[in-house]
Amino acid sequence: MVIAASESRAERVDAETLLERYLATLRAQKNLSPYTLRNYRADLRHFFDFLDEGDAAVRAVDRLLVREYLSTLVASGLASASVTRKVSTLRSFYRHLRSEGILEVDPLLGLRGPRRERRLPTFLTQEQIDTLIAACDKETPQGLRDRTILELLYASGLRVSEMVGLDVAGLDLEDRTVRVFGKGSRERQVLMGRPAARAVERYLAEGRPRLAKRPSTALFLNRDGGRLSQRAVQLIVRKYALAAGIDRSVHPHLLRHTFATHLLEGGAELRVVQTLLGHADVNTTQIYTHVTESAKRRAIEGALDGIAAMQEERRRVRENR
Repeated sequence: MVIAASESRAERVDAETLLERYLATLRAQKNLSPYTLRNYRADLRHFFDFLDEGDAAVRAVDRLLVREYLSTLVASGLASASVTRKVSTLRSFYRHLRSEGILEVDPLLGLRGPRRERRLPTFLTQEQIDTLIAACDKETPQGLRDRTILELLYASGLRVSEMVGLDVAGLDLEDRTVRVFGKGSRERQVLMGRPAARAVERYLAEGRPRLAKRPSTALFLNRDGGRLSQRAVQLIVRKYALAAGIDRSVHPHLLRHTFATHLLEGGAELRVVQTLLGHADVNTTQIYTHVTESAKRRAIEGALDGIAAMQEERRRVRENR
């Protein structure tokens, strides 16, 4: 028993060592965010705990054992998206071990997780967007800031992380562009519409100077003069949605969905929308075409229902004569 316990501890130490080396490689080569690296660490440690319970070693894993692990995840009621993410993490980890020569064969080669349900993104109407933005107080520095945030979220399709990362130096109001650092620190230039550019100009002239209580490069400042947080932007969006009487869950990413959907409905090409959103793969953008197709279907069905109602009314009139 003592020997077995000692071997188990040694295997866990080996697993943790391999984990840290793997994360160090990701950090150096892919420039991933701390949040993403934290998820990788959590996913792999959860798998290591499963191996510990069965006295299995990281270097001795086979497909059968991984499938057993996936079965426990599904049986626990874990969402399919989370299971898929864990499978992706494991595949990446063992691919790394194989490339580093730590394993001769990748035991997870070709392994796939459960099919992920694809939910269509929802979006706001143009009227709801107008009401949302109009709910801001244009006479206070916070109101000017908040209106500018809403304008940019909708007019530029920014992620909330990109929004809070904006710097004053990244603005070009003459060309109506802003420099954005997206996922993986990929840099891109994002266009602003005229209403958004006007909102930025007024915020810079009348709002930001009154919020700037200390030196900061950030475009959007909190009440202490520091960079606004992602959580603060989420609360701002929710606050004005309630003020505008929009009876649904409204969050920054919903405005990004709305931006993409309205562009496609307006006739923009898919590749253009992909570039504006900063998607590395056009397949990620493709989902918005399904949204616009479903909207067209609802419009057609509504029109057909209207025609059917008119025909029914005419039939009744004829019968009552």
